[in-house]
Formats: sequence, C-alpha cells, structure tokens
Amino acid sequence: MSIARVRADGALSQPATGQAGARPEVLDRDTTRFGYLTVERLRVRLSDGAEVIREIETHGDAIAVLPYDPLRRTGLIVSLFRAPAFDRFGEEALEEACAGMIETAEGQAPDEPGTVRREALEELGLRLGELELVARVWSSPGVSAERVGLYLSAYEPQDRVGPGGGLAEEHEDITVIERPLAHLADQADAGLIVDLKLLTLVLALRARRPELF
Repeated sequence: MSIARVRADGALSQPATGQAGARPEVLDRDTTRFGYLTVERLRVRLSDGAEVIREIETHGDAIAVLPYDPLRRTGLIVSLFRAPAFDRFGEEALEEACAGMIETAEGQAPDEPGTVRREALEELGLRLGELELVARVWSSPGVSAERVGLYLSAYEPQDRVGPGGGLAEEHEDITVIERPLAHLADQADAGLIVDLKLLTLVLALRARRPELF
C-alpha cells in the first residue's frame, strides 16, 4: 500500500500547481501530541506543487555500538524486554546492539561519542576506547525524525569493568551476552537477527574485518 499521499481529517490533498523540480516546502505544522514522543502534522508542498499532509514523530536521535574482541573474536550484545515486540508477537526479549538516546542539555551540542561510551558502561559494564563510526542512518524516515549513529569498537577482557545490566531506576533488566563473531555472522546469513542496528553492525564488521570471522 502506498503512503505517498495521505489525506488528513478535514484536509484534502491539493492538485499539483507548481513547477516540477521545485524544492519541497513546509507550509504549516500542528503539534498533535507532546511528550516523550512528539507528533506533528505537516502540510507540505511537494516538488510537483501538490500539497499533502505528513505526520512526523520526534523523540531525539540515538546511537548503537557493537563492541568486539579482535583476539577472542567475540562481540558483546544485549537481551532485553521490548513492549512492542511482546505486545505484537509475544516475544519476551530481543537480542540487540547496545544502544541509547542522545541526551542533550539546553544550550549544549549533542555528544554522540560520549553517549556511546555511557551506554556501553551502563548496559554492558564496558569501558570503550577508540570508536569507529559506520554510518548515521534514518531508523524509519517515512514517519520518524530519528537518526542513529552506528559504531564499532574493539575491546579487551580488562575493559569489562562492571556488571552492566542498565539502570535499575529505568527497569531495563538487560542481560549481557558475549557471542562468537562467527555465530553472529551465521545468524545474520540465516535471517535470524531481528534488530536492524545489530544486523547492520555485524555485516559492517565482517566487511571491514573479515579475518575475525
């Protein structure tokens, strides 16, 4: 089903009247929900001149990281409860890449590397050194404004300085899992990795460091 043109209640898509190739323009916006998730309804003039309605969800940007031990050829991932996966499919836990939201204080620039290191320490109990950026990607650009910075980072056994598990006050209840990289690659090839962040990072590491697999 195409979502190229959406009609909002009481608002019709307008026919094209502009010149083809013109830059799209946001004509109006209305915030329909404000909270952890902010939802806005935008009236947009497309490049062909047509006016359409789009809804955008905003909750900030995020990071994800796959730490790997190049000598032992293992990677650290997490397993945790996700309400949408449980509600829709009954899955009690998902195996994912370590990830988190980028928290930005008022008047300060986002600290993406700092967020990567914070989340690795909180979730994995791991102190990270050098970070390797893979890409900054849109998680769901048809509806969400979120971009995710994807990182790889080598670690050694002595870098595991804590138990991990996430923050108790957030009830994250994270299980830390160390898996052979070859096993993660086999899961990727078999279509068994359900977390897009983890899938992308495993494939990126294999492309960059095939000798580890």
